Amino acid sequence: MRIALLSYRSKEHCGGQGVYIKYLSRGLAELGHQVEIFSGQPYPENLDPRVRLTKVPSLDLYSREPIRPPRPGRDWDRHDWLEWATILTGCFAEPLAFSTRAAHVLRSRRADFDVVHDNQCLGYGLLALRRQGFPLVATIHHPISRDRKVELASVRRRRKLSVARWYGFVRMQGRVARRIPALIGVSDTATRDVVTDFGIPAGRCQVIPLGVDTDRFRPRGERVPGRIVAVASADHPLKGIAHLLDAVAKLRVDHGVDLQLVSTLAPGGATERQIAQLGLGDCTTVSSALTDEELAALMASAQVVAVPSLYEGFSLPTVEALACGTPVVASRAGALPEVVGPDGECALLVRPGNVEALVAALGRLLDSPADREALGRAGRARALERYSWRSVAEATVAVYRDAIGRAS
Repeated sequence: MRIALLSYRSKEHCGGQGVYIKYLSRGLAELGHQVEIFSGQPYPENLDPRVRLTKVPSLDLYSREPIRPPRPGRDWDRHDWLEWATILTGCFAEPLAFSTRAAHVLRSRRADFDVVHDNQCLGYGLLALRRQGFPLVATIHHPISRDRKVELASVRRRRKLSVARWYGFVRMQGRVARRIPALIGVSDTATRDVVTDFGIPAGRCQVIPLGVDTDRFRPRGERVPGRIVAVASADHPLKGIAHLLDAVAKLRVDHGVDLQLVSTLAPGGATERQIAQLGLGDCTTVSSALTDEELAALMASAQVVAVPSLYEGFSLPTVEALACGTPVVASRAGALPEVVGPDGECALLVRPGNVEALVAALGRLLDSPADREALGRAGRARALERYSWRSVAEATVAVYRDAIGRAS
């Protein structure tokens, strides 16, 4: 089968969507399929050699602060002007602009592919691809409408209008999702939320959980006393890092704590300010752009991985922690209970946003080697049993065949 994978951002450091593109493409190639990735910046790295990458350059405006037009010398086309005009309205522009660019690139390549698979872009350009006759599949990791709700609730009144404008693309995503005949969700919880928020007909969205590289993410021996690792793909209220920092400030009164936060923080932003205000600079290390190997080693060095998110459509870092045999403290929110299983089996679940519950759960695990051992062993077994990229690829191919059949 000849597969075009579309992803407006595909570098792994952009979060689970980048990891998804890398490992799904590898799994599809291992099954003997021909895969070509069409990606905007930042581009994926270290792809399987059997996978082809076609770069679909954007204005790449979000890589610089403050956002400003590219340097002189670039010849703008209509897609560039669309992206810049969308930004001027205050809306996140990449999904729409990437989708129109991808439709333009693929317009002359209808004979090259059997199916097109979109990764969470859901821009209007996908409807153009459908009109051109491409069988179409889209993965929706979680409805961005949930991010919008959480952020609007967390900002002051004077910023609500600008936040609402930023999330203006969510309406487009709902309209496009309703017109794509084959959809993939990554958890039962996220899929129910997608169906509800986007008004998608029941039965159109099939659940295929994500996978993990259990050879790389594995237990590695001694762990650093007091080390807590948290991974947040973005410095965003939805990730609950503010609650974790408050918990760590209380926890360190009675415990030695080494907090390792893997995230790209906005310079001078709310998280950096909170770390300074709480006096956590001496026990907090912030890192970003880690390789797979570096992240796996860090997770395996921890005594606990904390996932304090207010919502997760799946949470690949949680599965990676399970694979490392590292006990997890996670919020009872979104798909997290579904990912880790019943409370106490391989993770401790706490009420989202409850700082005292976080303190209690983290403290319990730091104090109890026996609890850490039991949860870590169960987590590793769960990862091996349930989360395989090969099974993800096989299930995804079945969705492709269905989409091709519907388009015939």
